[in-house]
Amino acid sequence: MSSLRDGPRDSSLAFAAQGYEFIGRLCDRLGADAVPTRLLLRRTVVMRGAEAARLFYDDRLFRRQGAMPLRVRRTLLGRGGVQGLDGAQHHARKAMFLELLTPEAAQEVAALFVAHWRTRLPRWEDAEQVVVMEEMGEVLCAAISEWAGLPVSGLALSRRTRDLEALVDSAGRLGPGYWRGVLARRRAERRLGRLLRRVRTGQLRPPARVLARLASHQDEPGGAPLPPRVAAVELLNLLRPAVAIERYIAFTALALHEHPELRDRLRGAGDDERERFVQEVRRYHPFFPALAAVTETPVVVAGQDVPRHCRVLLDIYGTNRDPRTFPDPGSFDPDRFLEPPGEFAFIPQGGGDPALGHRCPGEPLTVEVMKAAVGVLVDELDYEVPPQDLQVSTRRMPTGPASGFVVTRVRRRPAVS
Repeated sequence: MSSLRDGPRDSSLAFAAQGYEFIGRLCDRLGADAVPTRLLLRRTVVMRGAEAARLFYDDRLFRRQGAMPLRVRRTLLGRGGVQGLDGAQHHARKAMFLELLTPEAAQEVAALFVAHWRTRLPRWEDAEQVVVMEEMGEVLCAAISEWAGLPVSGLALSRRTRDLEALVDSAGRLGPGYWRGVLARRRAERRLGRLLRRVRTGQLRPPARVLARLASHQDEPGGAPLPPRVAAVELLNLLRPAVAIERYIAFTALALHEHPELRDRLRGAGDDERERFVQEVRRYHPFFPALAAVTETPVVVAGQDVPRHCRVLLDIYGTNRDPRTFPDPGSFDPDRFLEPPGEFAFIPQGGGDPALGHRCPGEPLTVEVMKAAVGVLVDELDYEVPPQDLQVSTRRMPTGPASGFVVTRVRRRPAVS
């Protein structure tokens, strides 16, 4: 077994330079699935693979509180939200999300997404070109906002979309990009906090139950409701991931373009076939590179001694491309999902049981919205893909097609009865 002292002095610059591939390269170089290093001068063990993920999601071994760097909490996640909680408080907060994010809710948001997209199609047909990733942000924001009971018209929707996109885009940024995310979070928490206060005092009676549920939630029975700022953080934890699906939809369009035989196969296909395609998009394309936790007790991961109170990073990208689970991981093959890969082997939004651990409760919503996007792209639209830069940088976090995926000559297909 190796010691944490064996790792390099600090790998922060290498992480920034290599992005999604950093953990995999470090593990490959040292021939291990768990490697000690330092990041931002803090001792850290980076790890990958299904077995590492299984340990990572054992709450007896790891905690989330204080694990993520402050810059990520100040932008992407917020402070006091469910991702940074442990124990009974985490279970109580997670139960609220599971109560709201039901399979029926996922289908409702997907239907709203398609409805809002269809209202914009006449503009797409008139436009010289359309940047799919840019357009999808506001469509997704309109859908999740309507479901949550927030205003969905005009300037308010546009501002909300830009702020939510900034939260996602700033997570891996330095300099001005990072500060745009900090300011966007402050604005969003302030606006939504005021809204939730009005719900709590009865000044506003929202048409949907989501705002009312967030405004009244108590982590302990008979306890105090969440402070308005924390309630706003949790509302953003419903809105932000939905808007972030814009990247997955751009990746979906890219996969259809690069594999035209799959477009033909998916046209009019059943739900199972479309879900396999969507899951392969989520496996193949990078979203966020890693998740963080802190050891509650000394633990051994892949032969690596990890002391108590040590930060660990679980490689999402590398685990989803582990050849031990996914043979020929660099090829795009939806049929690999004919058999479920296991709850710790495929972790684009976390691993394990969402009802018990830290797996994202919004994962079914992501899948339903992506399947709905496949339906529109293959069944309802014809378009051309002009020459453009479609490279996906593994150094930029979070990433996407460089061009945002541009389409031209958009036309709606005739309806088929």
